[in-house]
Amino acid sequence: MKAKNETEKRTEKVISKDGTSIAYEKAGTGPALILVDGALCHRGFGPMPKLRKELEKDFTVYTYDRRGRGESSDTKPYSAEREVEDIAALITAAGGSVFVAGVSSGAALALEAARSGLPIKKLALYEAPFIVDDTRTPTPPDFLEQLNAALEKDHRGDAVRLFMKLVGMPAIMASLMRVFPVWKKLRAVAHTLPYDITIVKNFQQGKPLPRDRWMSIDIPTSVIVGGKSPKWMLNSMKQLAAVVPNAEHKTLPGQNHMVKAGVLAPALAEFFLGKREAVRELSRAAAKA
Repeated sequence: MKAKNETEKRTEKVISKDGTSIAYEKAGTGPALILVDGALCHRGFGPMPKLRKELEKDFTVYTYDRRGRGESSDTKPYSAEREVEDIAALITAAGGSVFVAGVSSGAALALEAARSGLPIKKLALYEAPFIVDDTRTPTPPDFLEQLNAALEKDHRGDAVRLFMKLVGMPAIMASLMRVFPVWKKLRAVAHTLPYDITIVKNFQQGKPLPRDRWMSIDIPTSVIVGGKSPKWMLNSMKQLAAVVPNAEHKTLPGQNHMVKAGVLAPALAEFFLGKREAVRELSRAAAKA
């Protein structure tokens, strides 16, 4: 028997503006909330299944496979604008007005969706991977070309290793991953890595974020960072909150880029709904972290 607030989950599909089929599922009850994944993740792999489960009691949660991943199709050529159109199609399916939360490069994509003027009521961004100063080496200017070169030869494993090196994973660990089941899942979506790099590369050059790019975003926005994340991430999220109008900056004590669903979910509920009980849950979760 299902829990009181749990609803039947089944895969549904919407058709984006360019004809791409986007697979999604919804669960829970309450206002619509769309979760946007980061690199290499989709409905069946990554942080969103646990986060969705934590949020179902307060929201109708929409999780989806970004184009080229899971059960979604793909259409060439790629552009970030097409991914924004995918979110627009999901918003229509969700009733026409939603909350949106993005994690990592998914936060950068969600930011662009808000910038495009989609009917988003509130926006939450967890650790968009921007590099705004000299506290981390900028992404190499030819990194996208390196990825595409590997993928053109169908060297998916090489593309994944390039990405893992970029995000700071030690080479020995990246090599060891090849013997674990997760490697097959990573290789399966390696062809979408250039999509995420396309979205974030202009903001990973060690330069301050542009002050005018997101000025059109007039909705409440929460820019969230983990208290144990590296300095470059702490600095970039503080700067992002300063250049997005009507944005708040929130730190989750004890968290890093691999944020715990039980800590992030109450922070999202508190921001989107202003629930006092969510604040108490956040405090308890932070104390246990």
